[in-house]
This record gives sequence, C-alpha cells and structure tokens, in this order.
Amino acid sequence: MTTTLRTIEGIYKGAPFHMVGDGFRVSNYFPSGTNFGQRFSPFILMDYNAPFVFPPSEQVKGVGAHPHRGFETVTIDYEGYVEHHDNHGNHGIIGPGDVQWMTAGSGLLHKEYHEKEFSKRGGLFQMIQLWVNLPRANKMHAPKYQELLSGNMGRIKLPDDGGEVRVIAGEYNGVPGPAQTFTPIHLFDISFKANGQAQFELPSTFNTAALVLKGTAQLNGTQLAQSGDFILFDNTPGNIVIEGQTDDTLVIILSGEPIDEPIYQHGPFVMNSKEEIMEAFKDFQAGKMGPTDF
Repeated sequence: MTTTLRTIEGIYKGAPFHMVGDGFRVSNYFPSGTNFGQRFSPFILMDYNAPFVFPPSEQVKGVGAHPHRGFETVTIDYEGYVEHHDNHGNHGIIGPGDVQWMTAGSGLLHKEYHEKEFSKRGGLFQMIQLWVNLPRANKMHAPKYQELLSGNMGRIKLPDDGGEVRVIAGEYNGVPGPAQTFTPIHLFDISFKANGQAQFELPSTFNTAALVLKGTAQLNGTQLAQSGDFILFDNTPGNIVIEGQTDDTLVIILSGEPIDEPIYQHGPFVMNSKEEIMEAFKDFQAGKMGPTDF
C-alpha cells in the first residue's frame, strides 16, 4: 500500500542575522524572512540563534525588561543557558534540551539573558524563540509560566536505532509532551542517526513546517534540506517522512491549528484590532502590566 505524502509548498531561508539585545544573534524566519502573513498561524514569529560562540563576559548579555500582551513566547534551548525573570515573580534557568513556555496573556514584563556562570565562561549558544498567538477568548488570560525540563519531555525511539523523537507539545505515536497549550499544537524535535527515518501523520488543516537545525535531512524521499532550511508543507492530506542523512541531523517540526481571527501586531503586543493595541500601550504606560523594576 502506497503512503500518500504531504506536498511541500516551499523551502525558505531566514533573514540575515542580527542582534536582539546583546545576547541573541538571530535570523528571523517569519515574519521578516518570509512574507507569510497569517499563512503559518498560530505561529507568528520565529527567531533562530544558530550555533554561535559567545566570548566570556563579566557583563551578562541579553535583553532587558520589556512588555508583552496577547500571545505566548516559547524559548527552546539547545546549547548554553538562558535565565528569565518576569514581574509576576517567575524566575527560571533553562539549559540544553529545556523549554520555557511563557503566556503573556493580559500583560507582563520580562527579561531574558545569559545565565551568569555561562556568561562568565562563554561558549556555544543555540536556541529558538517562537511567538504563538492566543485566540481572542484567551488574549487576556492571566500570565503564566511553564518550565519544561528535558527530563520531562515525551520520547520515542525510532525504528532500527534510527534516533529519537522528542515531544514538547501535542503527541506523537500516543506519547504526549508536557506543554499545556490553548489551541492544538504539535511541537517535536528529532535527533537522527544516519539513515534513521521518522514518519508523521498530522491533520492537513494544521499549518505545518520543519526547520533543519543541524546536518542534512531528506523529506518525503526526494527533497534534500540542509541546516538552516525551513520547509513549509502544503495543507494537503498525507504523511511527512523525514530521513536523517548524517548521525548529527536535528530537525524540529511545528504544526498547529490556525486561529481564524484578525491579527493586529505592533511591537511587543499582538491583538485583534488597532484599538486593542492602543489600549495595551496605555495600560503599559499606566503601570497596569506591573512594575518595571524587578
């Protein structure tokens, strides 16, 4: 029986690398790198800090206090250590394999920076940050924070010792990930050994893409993708088959049910209308998102 394969809409590169604050050297894949608009809802932004060596520094590098409202930030750490504070009392340090899932909701301020000891010694740093939209009904949800440690991820070994699928959100082959999401989302990364193969059956209505983080992968038996390639799949029925070409191939898959609502984004706020954005700025300036000195 022949398996129907989901077709590929396109393969993209991110925008040129730039610094966010002084601690994150990122390529923006969307919205800057690709003019997707709402094509990849519920995901609205992806910054990728490809492997980069930061020199030792006595001054901690990162991004200072800034506000958010109306969406979630998801920070996936592969190398190095990131520390986080927000003005609701949440604080955490994530290292390789850990994920920080922050719901900004009605509004908060947070700061992200290299963990102090990592900053002092310097070293290899690699991470992804996603912005995930919230539906109108949840945009003003109370802020919350999920620290998803590597040891709590769902894990499934691939056939023939071909590697491992790690489940951050959603589920794969009946194994769930630890993230709690407001809308249906599947978020996996796959560590391949050479010729290891993984197959994914995801709803055709879900917007789905893969990013090759390391090595080379073959998609659906024909298309080769290199490190840094972002592969967007058509919304057509069919499976996705990925085969690692080298022992160090690493791929992440993002798939989510679109949120069919207007999006109005300005700076750090993502709402449904210009009026709501103006209200967010007023609330921030009036201190309704909490203190700025934390």
